[in-house]
Amino acid sequence: MRVNYRSNITPQYRVLSDDQIEEILSASMEILERIGVRIEDDEAVRILKEGGAFCVDGKMVKIPSFMIKRALSTAPGRITLAGRDGRRELVLEKDRIYFGTGSDLPFFVDPLTGERHRTVFEDVVKAARVADALPNIDFFMSMGLVSDVPPANYDRHQFLAMMMGTAKPYIITSVDGKGLKDQFDMASMVIGGDEVFRQNPLFGIYSEPISPLVHAKPALEKVLVSAEHGIPLVFVPAPSAGGTAPVTLAGVLASGLADTLAGLVLSQLKKEGAGFIMGGVFTSLDMRTMIFTYGSPELLLLDAALSDISKFLKIPVFSTSGCSDSKVFDQQAGLEAGLSILMAAQSGANLIHDNGYLESGLLGSLEMLVLVDETVSMVKRIMRGIEVNKEKLAVDVVERAGPGGNFLQDAHTLEHFKDEIWSPELIDRQNHDNWVSSGSKTMGERCGEKVRSILDTHQPEPVLEDKLVNELKKFIASTG
Repeated sequence: MRVNYRSNITPQYRVLSDDQIEEILSASMEILERIGVRIEDDEAVRILKEGGAFCVDGKMVKIPSFMIKRALSTAPGRITLAGRDGRRELVLEKDRIYFGTGSDLPFFVDPLTGERHRTVFEDVVKAARVADALPNIDFFMSMGLVSDVPPANYDRHQFLAMMMGTAKPYIITSVDGKGLKDQFDMASMVIGGDEVFRQNPLFGIYSEPISPLVHAKPALEKVLVSAEHGIPLVFVPAPSAGGTAPVTLAGVLASGLADTLAGLVLSQLKKEGAGFIMGGVFTSLDMRTMIFTYGSPELLLLDAALSDISKFLKIPVFSTSGCSDSKVFDQQAGLEAGLSILMAAQSGANLIHDNGYLESGLLGSLEMLVLVDETVSMVKRIMRGIEVNKEKLAVDVVERAGPGGNFLQDAHTLEHFKDEIWSPELIDRQNHDNWVSSGSKTMGERCGEKVRSILDTHQPEPVLEDKLVNELKKFIASTG
């Protein structure tokens, strides 16, 4: 018997210590107490004032620390999301990781021609079908901002396209609170009613304040509607170091977390226990190009730090990976995507989104999404770590083989090789002659072939029936 034995079941990674997190949290509270946030919605101001906040000139609201501590005590540390079939697919709690796409990209790469064009309804359907077929993509955001529907209710059309393409859980966007309520009603039509949704939410709603410290009316409406109807809220500040936040990374975290905590307080005042998922795209502003970077090391560090903070606060977290500043699906895209996927997984973030993004969050690529799926599979193997026990140390197996022996025909190899050795689908490990004889295909070409194969053959289960699609279209038309 061994005593005082410690085992790392998975690789360990952490950016911030508890002491550092407490310093950042204290700074965020100081920002909210001393400076406050601008709240551009009368109902939200009223709720905050009644909860103990101080209001200056009608919109500037200062939030005492006791309100933050109270909100943290009622926010759930565990949130679930279900697919269209009602199964609870995602359990958002400490160190459970899930990967998904991002949303609302104005441009899209045609998987057949390679041309860049304005995103349309059918692009979102195609993206959803590809995501539905990929085993390591766990949830779906639209990957597109549909441009061929009426702008006033584009979000309802976009949600319909998502449901037509995949049965996996969704994170949606909306124009405002009414758009969110309409999509809640659409989801209820599909899954069997409001109460079914409240018990097993089909989607979470993305809402984003304006960094620094401005909470616009549409974002606040989403906070209030989501709390009222049992819709998990994904509250996502997006500060950039040197642009909309201090250039220091600690300053980015403090100011961005202040916006997060303001949203948390409002959601819990509206309804205690309302589902709240913190997070953001915390990154840097490139000082040469003024680009909000999606492939920088600062983004990787800041998002991992957010995961540390979320676990300290016991709140699920929304994070980022699988995205790039590259304009095309190339070596830069692969480099930036791979690093971000590994670090996001190591951080223990819950909902890891924006996989498949190119051009600094402007362009959606299904080839990139397929590469992400392969990379996530590889990273999951890394995250399983190395199991150390008598069976895995295999001293008896070494004895059987003896000096100069081999292990190919040993029963131990047959029993364990599939679990121990990761096998890729798209990564090429042939020798040169075999690679040439099979077409000399690059990774990009192999990814493109997989996308086209999925679009030719795959349909989601359960399929959204034509009758229900028509009913949803009529509902959407009534909202215009």
